[in-house]
Amino acid sequence: MALEDLLALAVFAFVTSITPGPSNFMLLTSGANFGFVRTLPQVLGITIGFKALLLGVGLGLGGLLTAYPVLHVMLKIGGAAYLLYLAWRIGMSRAIGSAPDGDGMDGAAAGRPLTFLESAIFQWVNPKAWVVAVTVMALYTNEASPFLSVLLIAVAFAIVNLPSVSTWAWLGVSLRGFLADPVRLKWFNIAMGLALAATLWPLIA
Repeated sequence: MALEDLLALAVFAFVTSITPGPSNFMLLTSGANFGFVRTLPQVLGITIGFKALLLGVGLGLGGLLTAYPVLHVMLKIGGAAYLLYLAWRIGMSRAIGSAPDGDGMDGAAAGRPLTFLESAIFQWVNPKAWVVAVTVMALYTNEASPFLSVLLIAVAFAIVNLPSVSTWAWLGVSLRGFLADPVRLKWFNIAMGLALAATLWPLIA
């Protein structure tokens, strides 16, 4: 892959990783409610889960869904249902969880952050993740060396994605002082739940 193509790929990876989406909204909410340390497994799950999705699409999964549209429909329905469940779970959260981050904010845990495995699996039903994976593979894979180009794409996203999504978790952590007020926290979580549900609109449209 030429240097200019690698630079373009890095910019594409950064823009798609840093912009709002289901995973980033969840990281913002988790950082605000649970602190960074408890959110770290979610950060890693998103990063590694998306890399697995990229490799799957690049190695032929996208073609399988095209050949069997019913699988695509089932994936959409399952993804929408799980995303709405997560939106409800976020919206109903009412207390800042205990934080081993050293920020001194202890409280009754309202649920828990997503685990590494839950976050990784969520990427496979995340509408934005699928759009990004299919688009980047269509734009940047090289027919002359398809396997190598797929690996390069996955590595590029791994390098860019981790610090990008971590930014959202840290942004949530920075809001913890403001959200120590239970009323503010309540409406923040409701707003984040609604924002997460709203990310379904492109899938529905």
